[in-house]
Amino acid sequence: MPLPQLLSILESLGEFGELLSALPGPGGRCGVGGLHGSADAVVVAALARNLRQRFFVVVSDDVAGAERWLADLTTLVETEAVAFYPPRESFGEAEAHAEIAGERVETLERIGRGDLRVVVTTSRALLERTQLPRALASARVELRKGDTRRPEELAAHLEAIGFERVPMVEDVAQFSVRGGIFDIYSFGMAEPVRLEFWGDDVTELRHFDLLSQRSTRDAEIALVLPVDGQISVGDGEPERSSIRALFPPDTLLVVPRGTHMRPELERTWAEAQHHIDLARRRGEDTPSRDELFESPDTTMRALNALGSIDLSDDDPQMTFPFREPEEIQRDIKRLKQIAADGIPTIILCDNAGQAERLDELLNDDRVSPASLAIGVLDGGFVIPPRGADFPGYRVLTDHEIFRRERRFRRARRYTTGSALESLTALKPGDYVVHLEHGVGIYRGIEKMYVRESTVEVAVIEYEGGDRLNVPLYRIDQIERYRSAADITSEALPPRLHALGGKRWASQRDKTRAAIQEMTVELLDLYARRKVATRSPHLPDTVWQRQLESSFLFEDTPDQRTATTDVKGDMERPRPMDRLLVGDVGYGKTEIAVRAAFKAVQSGRQVVVLVPTTILADQHARTFGERLADFPVNVQTL
Repeated sequence: MPLPQLLSILESLGEFGELLSALPGPGGRCGVGGLHGSADAVVVAALARNLRQRFFVVVSDDVAGAERWLADLTTLVETEAVAFYPPRESFGEAEAHAEIAGERVETLERIGRGDLRVVVTTSRALLERTQLPRALASARVELRKGDTRRPEELAAHLEAIGFERVPMVEDVAQFSVRGGIFDIYSFGMAEPVRLEFWGDDVTELRHFDLLSQRSTRDAEIALVLPVDGQISVGDGEPERSSIRALFPPDTLLVVPRGTHMRPELERTWAEAQHHIDLARRRGEDTPSRDELFESPDTTMRALNALGSIDLSDDDPQMTFPFREPEEIQRDIKRLKQIAADGIPTIILCDNAGQAERLDELLNDDRVSPASLAIGVLDGGFVIPPRGADFPGYRVLTDHEIFRRERRFRRARRYTTGSALESLTALKPGDYVVHLEHGVGIYRGIEKMYVRESTVEVAVIEYEGGDRLNVPLYRIDQIERYRSAADITSEALPPRLHALGGKRWASQRDKTRAAIQEMTVELLDLYARRKVATRSPHLPDTVWQRQLESSFLFEDTPDQRTATTDVKGDMERPRPMDRLLVGDVGYGKTEIAVRAAFKAVQSGRQVVVLVPTTILADQHARTFGERLADFPVNVQTL
């Protein structure tokens, strides 16, 4: 059943009609109780669908609660109608984290444009002052092909709204100028844009890729948004104000159960002064608390002037008849019994793979007692039956059924270029290798003045103290020095090459010849592997799906892809040759458990080779715990 029908079922209840009639105007309050699981988000989504002219603000005490609301509402409401306004990570006036800074700017811009119906935020974010609400209209820039504007004025404006001018754009909030070509990467852009000027006319407008720096596709329009806390447009700095400056007068404030706004505002206010005092003792020039935050009294007066819906069982004016769902505890037999009790049941699965696994587990007799849908809600709930006209409704979630912990990992909003990453990994004194000149010592970044412009260069010192200045746009020619001896503590420093010498060229030629010889050997090896055959492993069984469904955590997108790829390799009649790479704690062992279990079900033995006894014990425990419900013998050798 599609999720819009879930909203329709709620809207058919008499209590929802009563709520619509009882919604408060400015300064009024309506308490709503009886909401379990994600029923509160369903109610807010239904209100937003029925009151398209009203603006809703959901306020949580913390970011974790706000992200839970954001995930639920994104499932229930059109994605483009919901946004998150996060608090800053620090107590300063500028946010260093690009993901947070960008989301703040984008949300404010969309509120001003009238695109949003629901904003999710935190108490602290409401307390924070920012230049953006007052400065956004004059600071934002719309660029189109065919526009006429002076390039030097555009560059000055970009610097005034917080952009960093660099030789090559490698991160968000940067721009570069090379002759008549402008590269700009602004918040709100999926990809950076490249403008080409002919005099004062914009003749080309295209997106480009950060890694290759090559144009990818034409752009119709580019919207450039300012950088929070770093705007200097017009006469002096814009007045700082709260995000509330953009809220319409008839805004409805949604206060979730468990939210305590006043204490949270007071705590933020006290913490802010503490951090400001610490910064000033360190000699930092820090704005006053009143410049960075509104007082709790001011914020509460403004919020009390809005209409509010308190989703709490404390003193509710009306109560919905919802109840908590039954506990399943991974018991598929119990799930079938519950779903067959006459109350229509929908199970929301986080992804298509999980839906397929659950469908196999439920459909032993080819008749499913429940409907399955792709969607993410934090918690299920039950609407009890009301006679013959309404049989009730039950919403369950797969992560509650299998007791999996949900992980809120939203996709990155912005990308970074590889050159910047390689530079940040280096520190002065590191040995590096230049493609043309060999091994030298990295001495850091310096500025050079060339033809009345400033160029940043990476400085490399070679034999005899000679120095090579490498412009940052050619940083891809430099790599950190590595050798086989790096793994030992007695590794000797490498011998430096001489600029213009022949030793590096000779070493490079010998290395190239050795690589070519190794390439021939590898080609022969892989050609023989390509024609080698073996009996394929069996397709997934019900046991395989039960094992994967019992994982305590929600699979990440990369985990799902890796699992599918590995099992696909195993089902082919050729030896598998795959390397799985990932950071610690990102689920590589779980993929190994699934692959090992698949092999065991095909009649194979599995050997897990690890480098230390401690790791052998750890993996034996992990494999033993995960496979404890199945007839698999796990031993340590």
